[in-house]
Amino acid sequence: MNETKNTWCERLYEAKAAGLVLYGRALGLSHGEAEDVLQETFVALMQKTEPPEQPEYYCLRAFRNRALNYRRGLWRRLTRELESHRWFERAPEESAKERAAMRCLTTLPADQREVIVLKIWHGHTFEEIGELLEISGNTAAGRYRYGLQKLRACLKTEQSYERSESTGDGLAVLDPAPPLG
Repeated sequence: MNETKNTWCERLYEAKAAGLVLYGRALGLSHGEAEDVLQETFVALMQKTEPPEQPEYYCLRAFRNRALNYRRGLWRRLTRELESHRWFERAPEESAKERAAMRCLTTLPADQREVIVLKIWHGHTFEEIGELLEISGNTAAGRYRYGLQKLRACLKTEQSYERSESTGDGLAVLDPAPPLG
């Protein structure tokens, strides 16, 4: 039984760890804090005598609850605010477009950012997201839709800004005027 439980937890960890760290980032944790919460979540899972009925859902819900509790401390809040400019850890192979997308994702309201991460990186349906966040599926879909609209607008601005930096023209950030008559 113990061998089966450890195998089950190991498979779940392999499948979900990276996505949970990203989800922790979307919830406002630093990379290190998200890893700490991930570890706490899996320690608790390994202590269960029986695997949960829906292991992935249970794991995601347990991670979210621990992450939200973790954020509540004053010192952690101060640390998070000082680290807010590094929402994602940068990778050397990261492209300019990836950096722009990450910057834009950080500008979204937390509720929209959370739904986008759960939908895109975790592959959940709006109904599943709604159940997890204790909102309706329609509310989750609305947050997703509005968040994507803001991301598109932000990326368009980022793209215009990137072009202006390469030409040295500071006014190129504005969209060109439509042609006359």
